[in-house]
Amino acid sequence: MNNLGELDVYNIPRVCRECGGVMIFKGVGEYHCESCGAVDYDDYGKVRGYIEQHKGATAAQIEEAVGVSQRNIRRLLKDGRLEIAEGSKMFLRCELCGKQIRSGQYCPECEIKVHRNLEEKQREMLRKNAQGFGMEQKSEDGQRRFTRDN
Repeated sequence: MNNLGELDVYNIPRVCRECGGVMIFKGVGEYHCESCGAVDYDDYGKVRGYIEQHKGATAAQIEEAVGVSQRNIRRLLKDGRLEIAEGSKMFLRCELCGKQIRSGQYCPECEIKVHRNLEEKQREMLRKNAQGFGMEQKSEDGQRRFTRDN
């Protein structure tokens, strides 16, 4: 989640429902009102709390019980914030190779490939950006770029 607009996807409580005070993040999807102390949860907190009490619940059951859409539950899984329980008949598929996974977007092997590819692109960009700051490639023919007129 790089952009603040994406944070709203998880229905983060910003204003207290009880008194209108400011909600402060306390961790694991939990928020407390700084004025009255009321407690509220974002989508992650609601889903996690339900799963802790109802192990093996399906996305449809979670949606019905806590009101978090199945789309947001899938997003939490793809973001790696939740994991499908072992032994479940449900699973995700790696977006590159199609292997079954329990969380995230990629299997461990493809995750390594993706990160290596990103690192290589960053190194290449750094090399390109460094040119012009004394890091230019020297010409092979040995000619000078500028000459001094006397």
